[in-house]
Amino acid sequence: MESAERESSKCVPRRFALSENSFALSAICLTSLMFGLEISSVPVTLPVLQRMFDGSFEDMQWIVNAYTLAVTSILMATGALVDRFGRRIVFLVSLALFGVTSLLCGLAQGVPMLIVGRALQGASGGAMLISQVAVLSHQFKAGSERARGFSAWGVFLGIGLGFGPTIGGILIDRLGWEWVFLIHALLAPPTFLLLWFGVEKSRHSTAKALDGPGIITLSLCVFALVFAITRGPEKGFTSTYTLLILAGAVLAFAAFIRAERVSKQPMFDFSVFRSPRFSGALMGSIGMNFSFWPFMIYIPIYFQVGLGYDPAIAGLALLAYTVPTLIFPPLGERIVARFGPAVAIPAGLFTIGLGFFLMKLGSIATHPSAWTMLPGCVFAGAGLGLTNTPVTNTTTGAVSADRAGMASGIDMTARMLTLAVNIALMGAILMAGILAQLRAHLPVSVDATLLHQLAEKIVAGDVDAPRGGLATLHALDPSGTILRTALTHGFGWAMIYGGIGVSLLASLSVLIFRRGASTPYEARRHGDS
Repeated sequence: MESAERESSKCVPRRFALSENSFALSAICLTSLMFGLEISSVPVTLPVLQRMFDGSFEDMQWIVNAYTLAVTSILMATGALVDRFGRRIVFLVSLALFGVTSLLCGLAQGVPMLIVGRALQGASGGAMLISQVAVLSHQFKAGSERARGFSAWGVFLGIGLGFGPTIGGILIDRLGWEWVFLIHALLAPPTFLLLWFGVEKSRHSTAKALDGPGIITLSLCVFALVFAITRGPEKGFTSTYTLLILAGAVLAFAAFIRAERVSKQPMFDFSVFRSPRFSGALMGSIGMNFSFWPFMIYIPIYFQVGLGYDPAIAGLALLAYTVPTLIFPPLGERIVARFGPAVAIPAGLFTIGLGFFLMKLGSIATHPSAWTMLPGCVFAGAGLGLTNTPVTNTTTGAVSADRAGMASGIDMTARMLTLAVNIALMGAILMAGILAQLRAHLPVSVDATLLHQLAEKIVAGDVDAPRGGLATLHALDPSGTILRTALTHGFGWAMIYGGIGVSLLASLSVLIFRRGASTPYEARRHGDS
């Protein structure tokens, strides 16, 4: 049957296909590396930025969340743009903008400018991410070639995400915090040339126009939810202030559902959820970002402050958490090929959960260290490696070719939305655990406001240099034992949260996959392919 996709220009002759795809894959790997680095390397700069710009803990959270929120906001719009105007032009434009906005971040002179730059960088990065998946889905069509392409993409994204803290630390130490951003301005031009010569031109005749109401209402919902979680520890989660913002998030989500149901051209095609393969794989996207990735933002603080390692040793210890994410993606693809995604994805999620529970046990050992944390870190990283690329390959493969942009948009929206929410939520849980421990071990006469300020400093990794009114508290604990114990206690809460959350989503994934593949939606899809 004739494909729904019609190329706007003739494809390059097959004798050039190998070199063309090699150029494309090289560009995809470089851009996925750049995208991952900008998520995981920036947290290492936060203590430096906090001192340099005299920013608050909330400011530092927004430097991270501005990126992930902007990514989330642009994903579905990019899926529509890819389907309408073609993956090549969207990829080229988004890469160029990513380079320019990275330069803007590197030249920032204050927190407000940096937050704006990070938001713009996240928007272009999100468009770049969707373009990567669209090119892999369309241009790499043979089974083995497609599997190798997605595996390479997963490995380089894993390098960026996993080695971000180490690479960021080296750049800060050798060149300054600016180079965590400026490095992408240097990588963008040669990557642009690889894209220009490697990606085929295309445009879908069945593509839809942008869904403005859907984009706006979903973005407002996510922003309000993250804002409420971020402000909750200070304002109180049951305060009128927080409850009003949460109510706004609920209303925005209801408006989003309504907009998608009445729109003639919705960006969010709810019919794809009738596919057990798509919905089951989507639980994998959400599960990874309930646990592994948000914890990546905070775990360097645990190694440096909770365990007392210097940055270099902490970076080496973190390799146990990150290296398995690079080793296991090919194995994940093999498991999918042999047993199917219904086995591979839940197994990967359960492995992540096991890793988090083992990390919790390691943190309460008699003498906690990198060695007691090692088994949990390895299992969590291995589970991520087993889950990541099978999830993406399954979600895009579960729909017809002309809807791959939409499917990858839903997949990446789920990832970034849950990442943004869980960065804020895990930070709130971490702070709540710290506050509970401080209240248990410090005199009841200590002012609640001072306790909250102290908890913020501990979360930021500052347990040695209290200032102002906190000097009195420092006198009560000159060795910092109470503060470090509180940090460990808070991290224990965060580990339990991550383990339970990903295990529940793994169980839900099993239930969804068991619905079977013979649904009306899948029957239509396979009949049309």
